[in-house]
Amino acid sequence: MRIGLVGYGKGGRFFHAPFISSLPGATFVGVVTRSAERRAQLAGDYPNARAFDTLEQLVAAGVDAVVVSTPLDSRPAVVMQAIEHGVAVVSDKPFARDAAEAEALVVAAERGKVPLSVYQNRRWDSDFLTLRKLLASGALGQVMRFESSVERYSPSSVGKGSGGGFLRDLGSHLVDQALQLFGPVARVYAELDYRTPGQVFDNGFFMSLTHVGGVVSHLSGHCLQNAPRPRFRVSGTHGCYTVDGLDGQEAQALAGLSPASAGERWGAEEHRRWGWFEHGNERERVTSERGCWMTFYQRLQSALQGGGPLPVQARDALATTRILDAARQSAEQGQVVVMSPPVGHGIKNE
Repeated sequence: MRIGLVGYGKGGRFFHAPFISSLPGATFVGVVTRSAERRAQLAGDYPNARAFDTLEQLVAAGVDAVVVSTPLDSRPAVVMQAIEHGVAVVSDKPFARDAAEAEALVVAAERGKVPLSVYQNRRWDSDFLTLRKLLASGALGQVMRFESSVERYSPSSVGKGSGGGFLRDLGSHLVDQALQLFGPVARVYAELDYRTPGQVFDNGFFMSLTHVGGVVSHLSGHCLQNAPRPRFRVSGTHGCYTVDGLDGQEAQALAGLSPASAGERWGAEEHRRWGWFEHGNERERVTSERGCWMTFYQRLQSALQGGGPLPVQARDALATTRILDAARQSAEQGQVVVMSPPVGHGIKNE
């Protein structure tokens, strides 16, 4: 299987290339980038991968799939180009700037019978996999509230628009996880934080999602928070699961490691980072599952070579985008937004 990449910024270099290059039975063909600096980085990181000026050149070199990791402003157009070339495509998240743009991409891919997936890699975070295991076992009983938060102190991120603001960029992960766990959403309420007058892109957000099944999800993120909340706090009739901090795969990737170079250490959480199960006076550690972002690419490979399901369905990403649109509308209008019932396509727990 031959895979090409468009874009070699932070996302392409650290969150895609290490996994493409580590995938058994796959060839990392090269990257579309005109930046001299990034071409030099690519040559140093992957001497056998070529640099291309255009997507057309990459496709002509022969690829089975194209991964698009350009800034959000240009990303949907590049994804559409790949669809028009008939090449299977993976879009980085956020999938699109709004639901109309997302739907246009999904419809074009379906009409052209082109496989289209979205890189929701945090479905394979250690803490999320651990939570899924707890829910499947019934250990928490009936869940009433799901709290999910990613907060950090990063002044350099203030007002950055490459991902469409914190709500659209980070929120796409948190909403996707909530939908995977608890299904479609009936109502959305949101608040956005802006630090300076006239600022276009938010620094942080809070969302309350009322799921059709009755669970309430409280999702939040911020780039100027000195004292972050727990990553997850999940309250059920039989107890509560909490875990602090971020899954370690991001730090490993930014440190220049890959699943191939780290081996068994990849995605393994140190025991002091494990979460807690609490019920009344009872409190015990919950062993964390090993995180594995590589699963996305393994499932992509299986889908394209054997006809199995894609790792993330494009309509899942469309559902997420619709909720992000509703969240922005709610924040702007100061009221709850009622979602239309899903028609023909729903989020399914895997």
